Amino acid sequence: MTLFPQEPAPRLGVPTGALLDALHDALISERKLLDDLIGQMRRQRASVAADDIEGVDESTFATHRILATLGQARTRRRQLNILLGGSEDCTLRELEDMLGDQVDTRLRDARLRLTQAADLLTREVGMNRKLLREALTNTDQHVRTLVGAPAQPTTYATEGVATPSSGAPRGVLVNRTA
Repeated sequence: MTLFPQEPAPRLGVPTGALLDALHDALISERKLLDDLIGQMRRQRASVAADDIEGVDESTFATHRILATLGQARTRRRQLNILLGGSEDCTLRELEDMLGDQVDTRLRDARLRLTQAADLLTREVGMNRKLLREALTNTDQHVRTLVGAPAQPTTYATEGVATPSSGAPRGVLVNRTA
C-alpha cells in the first residue's frame, strides 16, 4: 500500500458574491422594518391625538412585534459581518471600507437608505416621546381638576423642602385616645 500525501480539502465556503447578495437582502429587510416602525410611530401619534386608547395599544403591540423581528434581522446582519471578514459589531461604513471594490452601488444605496430610515425613525420616536409626555401631563392635570386634588402631588417635596399641610394637626387622634 502506497501512502500519498493528502491534498488539502477544498473550501466549500459561500462565494463573496453570494454573501454580498445576502448582505444586500439583509439591509433591505432592515430598512423595511424601520419603515414599518415609522408607520407605527405615526399611527400612535394619530391615536393619541384622537384619544383612541385602543389604537395606542394596538400600535404599541405592533411596535413590540416589529422590534423583535428587527432584533432577528440585526443578528442576521452581524453574522454576515463575520462571514465577510469583519467583526460582529462592525459598522456598515467600516464593512464597506474593508470590502473596497467588492461593494457595488446597490449595496451603497441600500446602506444609505437604511441610514436615512434610521434617522427618520429617531425623529419620529422623539416626536412621540414629547407628545406622550405632554398627553400624560395634560391627563394628570385634567384628573386633578376633576377630583379637586392639588395642582402638584403632595407626596414628596419638589425642592427638598416639605411644606406644612394645611389640614388638621398630626397626631390629634392619637393624643385624644391616650
